[in-house]
Amino acid sequence: MRLIRGAAAALTVIVALSACEARTPGDDAGATLAISCGAVGQEFEICRRGVDRWSAATGHRVELVSTPNSATERLALYQQLLAAGAHDVDVLQVDVIWPAILAPHLLDLGPVAGAAIDGHFPALVENNSVDGRLVALPWFTDAGVLYYRQDLLEKYDEAVPATWRELAATAARIQSAERAAGDTRMWGFVWQGRAYEGLTCNALEWVASHGGGTIVDADGRVTIDNPAAARALEGAAAWVGTISPPGVLNYAEEESRGVFQSGHAVFMRNWPYAWALVESDDSPVRGRVGVAPLPAGDAGRPAATLGGWQLAVSKYSRYPALAADLAAFLTSEAEQKRRALAGAFQPTIVALYSDPQVTDANPFFARLAASFDAAVARPSAATGVHYNRVSNAFYGAVHDVLSGRRDAADALADLDERLRVTLGEGS
Repeated sequence: MRLIRGAAAALTVIVALSACEARTPGDDAGATLAISCGAVGQEFEICRRGVDRWSAATGHRVELVSTPNSATERLALYQQLLAAGAHDVDVLQVDVIWPAILAPHLLDLGPVAGAAIDGHFPALVENNSVDGRLVALPWFTDAGVLYYRQDLLEKYDEAVPATWRELAATAARIQSAERAAGDTRMWGFVWQGRAYEGLTCNALEWVASHGGGTIVDADGRVTIDNPAAARALEGAAAWVGTISPPGVLNYAEEESRGVFQSGHAVFMRNWPYAWALVESDDSPVRGRVGVAPLPAGDAGRPAATLGGWQLAVSKYSRYPALAADLAAFLTSEAEQKRRALAGAFQPTIVALYSDPQVTDANPFFARLAASFDAAVARPSAATGVHYNRVSNAFYGAVHDVLSGRRDAADALADLDERLRVTLGEGS
């Protein structure tokens, strides 16, 4: 396993590669490829098993490159490596918002995908197609969901909250009662509050469910400076230090899961991957957790940020044909089924949602259909190569509001002006 964690390491790799010569197709016998897989939860191990299956079938070796957990840091690392033309990573795991950003450095996988691509969700295929090229293959998809302690809701005769206001009230009541009973570490609600892409996902759910739009609309117009968005952020800021620990402002997915799975939170916002972990044999909350769509806001509807990951192939790969074959294998129906059974990863292939083995192993897949119906996309298509700057500005402003450094209305007014400059929008 190779480790690349940060700019300094990336630059070291790039310098080392400068002395390497690109391989020719004739050198492919017994090749060694490298793939970057996610390191969240059991994702890395499940990826390794899939890679081992491909290696056993083809006779080629594959090294797994461990990249930062933070999506923001991982994208920055990819951009450094690709801009330098480095061939250290052949197959890259890319977020649903990155195809347009990284497209100039990625191969067209349309030929290797063939007719099989028609079995994937059309929206993901469209998302991964840039200027007529299929630059990434859908691997797994998801949307933000609400995890809750079923046993605690039953204990206090509370229903699963349908709105954010109900969640705050229920969380406060149970947190107070449990602490009075001796569990001084109990919190009402944990989520992802660190200043990174995960906060963009959380905050977009709050804003959109309150009728505050999607930061930038489908036509590329900045829409974030509005009263509904301000109310949404003010409501979330009120959670910090009351129903959510002050440390939530430095939580990513795994920090949130750690608190919830250890039994010290009533509610958690996270992605579907966490289900297999909270229900694992050694989980303190096994058998006591439920999953539901996220609550609705003042607009009367829920909003769940669309997530998911794809596999792409660097055009600087020394073994492009083999790398494309590996990506096609890992995103195939058989592999997606294995991953759904082993780790509750949501398939991107429609037929698997009718597979009895998949639905029996993951009964919550059907229950979360409403989350996918209510999924809201981040404005990556509308902002293109500028998306990373848009998201950085958004989650930075949101973090300022959550930490009490800025008033929501003032922060969003300044953010609006900054985004207009970034996108070249006239005043």
